[in-house]
Amino acid sequence: MDQLNWRIEGNRLHLAGELERETLAALWQQRETVMKQIDTIDVSALDRVDSAGLALLVHLRQIALGQGKAPGFTGITDKLRSLIALYNLQQFITAER
Repeated sequence: MDQLNWRIEGNRLHLAGELERETLAALWQQRETVMKQIDTIDVSALDRVDSAGLALLVHLRQIALGQGKAPGFTGITDKLRSLIALYNLQQFITAER
């Protein structure tokens, strides 16, 4: 079964595996706690992301913005970049500067 794994190292959230509708429930339930100190979301180890996963990435960033942080994303693959462009979310899912 495909799954999503995540871990927090310092102020960085590392996501790995599959970020899809079927796998994101656990992260969704813990999203407020998970995002408390995050200023970088590392997506380099994600194998697959669907539209629900993409929506969750946008939502995680919104949570952080509400907490006074503006997290950037690192490790955006070409495939994920294409999906971001397809949904016109470039202004929400931005690579770290």
